[in-house]
Amino acid sequence: MGSGCRFYIGSKGECVLNKNSYVSPFTSFIIEHGISIGEGCAISWHCQFLDEDFHTIEYENKKVIGDPKIVISDNVWIGCYVNVFKGTFIARGCVVAANAIVRGVFDEENCLIAGNPARVVKKNICWR
Repeated sequence: MGSGCRFYIGSKGECVLNKNSYVSPFTSFIIEHGISIGEGCAISWHCQFLDEDFHTIEYENKKVIGDPKIVISDNVWIGCYVNVFKGTFIARGCVVAANAIVRGVFDEENCLIAGNPARVVKKNICWR
């Protein structure tokens, strides 16, 4: 865990960081529900992980919720200044490019994910 990392984990929140993964300095975690970071992951500096909106959003008089947990699979590299929001799933072996804004399901392995909003820009990649 790098220096200057910040954690807020709510009373029902759970944060799991598996072996051989590391988080670089100045990354923030705001976790009300849950985040799981797989084995062998590399998280660069100044990233932000939020599984909470901090307010209720309604659409047609119904709460918009979805699954708020964040799941980062094994061997994922997240570049600097990436923001990862609730309901995100990133498959094994993916790389998230610097400054990406990530929300949603990225279930194809070994992809390069980039942009705002994030999308798959390359497939069949490998990082070491």
